[in-house]
Order: sequence, then C-alpha cells, then structure tokens
Amino acid sequence: MSDPRAQILLASPDATCALAHALAHRLRPGDTLLLSGGVGAGKTHFARCLIQSLLLAPEDVPSPTYTLVQTYQGQGAEIWHADLYRLGDTMELVELGLTEAFAEAICLIEWPDRLGDMTPPGALWLELEPLSNPGAEDSRLLRITWQDDRWAQRLQGVLND
Repeated sequence: MSDPRAQILLASPDATCALAHALAHRLRPGDTLLLSGGVGAGKTHFARCLIQSLLLAPEDVPSPTYTLVQTYQGQGAEIWHADLYRLGDTMELVELGLTEAFAEAICLIEWPDRLGDMTPPGALWLELEPLSNPGAEDSRLLRITWQDDRWAQRLQGVLND
C-alpha cells in the first residue's frame, strides 16, 4: 500500500463501526484523524464507534457539537473528540488545549477545514460520503488520504487492499 490514499465502501452503519474498531487499536498518542463530510455523512458515528472501542469502561459518547471538545480516558492514551463546526476563531483551539493534545493524545477532529494552518501535518484524513443507491441508503464511501508514511503500515489489514 504505497499509494497514500485508499477508498472503501461501507455498506452499513455496522460496517462503519467495524472499520472504526479495527483502526482504533492501531492508533497511538500523537495520532490525529481528520473526519470530513457533510452533515449526516457519518463522522460522529465513526468517531463514537472508535472511541467506545478504546474506552476503559463503557461510557456514553455524545457529539461535541456544542462543547467543541469531549475527552475520554482510553487504553494507553487520552482521546480527544472535537467538532469544530461552531468554532469561531482558531485561537480557541489553543485555549481549549487542542494543539497540545495533537502531540499527546489520540485526536478525532470533525470539520477539520476549520483548523486552517493548525492542521497537524501527519494526520490521517477520512472523508465520508453518503451514497444514494436505492436500497442502500446507509452506505458510505470512505476516502482515506495521508502524507506521513507511518499510515501505510498501520492501515495494512484494516482496508481491503
């Protein structure tokens, strides 16, 4: 998998969850996932599944739409889930401690276009797009891109190569 991009068809919410679970256990402190796609694309569902698979104890994982950031104690790392849709200014990221979390925690960022020049260069980009196939309304196309070579190795066995 030398090409820094991949795509996979996620036929159902369960398939999305299974991929999130498989990826979760390959993440390390300092890893950032950038989740993009329109409203209702499945970003929060993916993040919720990934976070729940890493929690020490079962816990509700709400959308951080209004709080901007939710944090969780995961197995071996803190997990930060941010929804930047309502972000007013990128300086809020510094005030929230998100820029420090990029180096120390596992971060999942919804609406990453709001990061501007604060986007971590080694992040993994995941773009979810709902498909409008009759009878498959819950299916999604997931496009994954990266620039950091570590992702090619980490994604082996997670995606259908």
